[in-house]
Amino acid sequence: MALQFIGVDPESGHTGSPTVWVDTETGDVIVQSYIADEATRAECIDRNAPGHDKIIPEGETVVRLPAHMRAILKEAIDGGDAPVR
Repeated sequence: MALQFIGVDPESGHTGSPTVWVDTETGDVIVQSYIADEATRAECIDRNAPGHDKIIPEGETVVRLPAHMRAILKEAIDGGDAPVR
């Protein structure tokens, strides 16, 4: 795995910052961010995708990125230097 740093929340200081990378081998987007609170998690479960169980599966979680990081996330989605599979 080779991660390409895309961006960090410029408003969060120097520790515990939401951060976005792209795996340059797979194109996967990697996100470090705040664990969503219980109310947000419950809303995500309640409004889960049609045809899916109303759970957050083991090994998954809901994260929250600050809105001002949308451009950083868009850059990651656009792929950085990674191939699209």
